[in-house]
Amino acid sequence: MTREKRKVYLQKKKIYRQKRMFRLRKKFWRKNINVFAVCTLLAVLSVILAVLLTTGVINAVVVGTTAGDIGEVAAADGYETAVVFGAKVHEGGTLSHMLQDRMDTAIALYKSGAVQKLLLSGDGRGQWSEVKYMRLYAIEKGVAEADIIEDGEGFSTIETVERAKELFGIEKCVLVTQKYHLYRAIYAAESMDMDVRGASADVRTYYGQFYRDVREVLARVKDFALCIGK
Repeated sequence: MTREKRKVYLQKKKIYRQKRMFRLRKKFWRKNINVFAVCTLLAVLSVILAVLLTTGVINAVVVGTTAGDIGEVAAADGYETAVVFGAKVHEGGTLSHMLQDRMDTAIALYKSGAVQKLLLSGDGRGQWSEVKYMRLYAIEKGVAEADIIEDGEGFSTIETVERAKELFGIEKCVLVTQKYHLYRAIYAAESMDMDVRGASADVRTYYGQFYRDVREVLARVKDFALCIGK
């Protein structure tokens, strides 16, 4: 083999080795990228599963430990005050259906003698203040103004029950709201060592309830965490 031919041969051999090495590296990285992708997917799925399981367990605890505290309330039970959770007030001062039903439920307890006072808790800000129109509605329906307590800073479920105890000194009361919300409200109150009973204000079907139910699942997790250590 002449020197020129040998030089060409070695050059081709070098190029062949480079191409072979490139193919091997490409195959190696493709394989490892696939392994990484699978591992990442499994890790993400594991986190999602853990979150779903945790959410399910917490909701089961909140609902399971409070369901027995929802029911009828009589005068003999000794609950002096009904705490009514605020909800939307429409422009013009008209109570939303949910809020009207909460108020009607609390007023019925008041008129039956099961409670003697109403603590109206909600967002007291703005022109269409929840607490303002809750109070006006209660007076219109025959509740004595002296028997109405207003809390315009009950911006959340936990704030409402916490302020009822810490600010107004109420440790035994009836909580009035729709049933889907009562579980969380009762759980929050009982985590603060309050003696509470839940009065369900479900008297009709509410538009958008599916969305509320989904949101409530997450809200129970949030409030469960906030209640730890209270």
